[in-house]
Amino acid sequence: MKILVTGAAGFIGFHLTKKLLEEGHEVMGLDSINDYYAPSLKYDRLAQMGIDQHSISTQPIVSSQRRKNFRFKKEFLENAGALNDLLKNEKFDVVANLAAQAGVRYSLDHPEAYMNSNMVGFLNLLEAVRKYPVKHLVFASSSSVYGLNRKIPFATSQTTSHPISLYAATKKSNELMAHTYSHLFGIPVTGLRFFTVYGPWGRPDMAYFSFTKSILEGKEIPIFNEGKMMRDFTYVDDIVEGTISAIKHIPSGDPAWDARLADPGSSSAPYRIYNLGNHAPVKLAEFISTLEELLNKQANMKYLPMQPGDVEETFADIREATRDLRFHPTTGLREGLQNFINWYRSYYKV
Repeated sequence: MKILVTGAAGFIGFHLTKKLLEEGHEVMGLDSINDYYAPSLKYDRLAQMGIDQHSISTQPIVSSQRRKNFRFKKEFLENAGALNDLLKNEKFDVVANLAAQAGVRYSLDHPEAYMNSNMVGFLNLLEAVRKYPVKHLVFASSSSVYGLNRKIPFATSQTTSHPISLYAATKKSNELMAHTYSHLFGIPVTGLRFFTVYGPWGRPDMAYFSFTKSILEGKEIPIFNEGKMMRDFTYVDDIVEGTISAIKHIPSGDPAWDARLADPGSSSAPYRIYNLGNHAPVKLAEFISTLEELLNKQANMKYLPMQPGDVEETFADIREATRDLRFHPTTGLREGLQNFINWYRSYYKV
């Protein structure tokens, strides 16, 4: 297939792009390479796929020096004209949208970044796909859409009408926008709710990354909600496998969908929502003790109240993903954290 991956220099987008290239697909990567965290990490990810940083600033589309089936373009989704031209000229089979302004806490102080990237950018993408159709649009949503829900595990059949961060609200809005376009224009769309993804080449703002850095440097780490948190940590390779399965599983309208019950995870339109999580939440205390053991160093912890926008627990019900996508996460926390630590020590020369 010929696939556009937006957010290709980001954490998950990088791993997805690498795997798609290994499978022999033709991939165009697109990323704005913003400075939410160090752009050098994003450029280093691209370098792993043969994209020269200096070429990005001089060429509209850069071809990989290592992979004949990979090209890259630096662009914002907010640039509707450039996005339309790209889809018109390239005629993609699939668009995998992983570009977004990430982070719950950042959204408290920088709401405009989320409206621009996650709302305007996503609308531009939907419009481009409407004008220049593809076989399938797959996009990243988030477990944060479950918000105030307390029915565990989180299932796609549950309501997600009470987000508690602007980031979550934009992801919920993306799901609603995608359904509207799927219903109106028959666009096959799949949304994937990712649950706390971690692994090598990860995002420095994520807890596992910042905790590792602080423990190794002997710095204090903040433990919010007095440590009474649980997260469904999901290794990035498992997320990528689920995403590729979703790409290949093009939805059609569900003939059994009942408008009186209105299951939000499916539709009479060619639209589906899936949870991609490990289905095995871990207590924060266990997570930190595992990190301490693997790093052979004790954490200096500072217990703090709950942060605005955070939820106490995430736990993915993955029955639909297992049934339709054959999604079976296989990487346990210890193995996944060890892989991350090995990468971290190598990359930062620790």
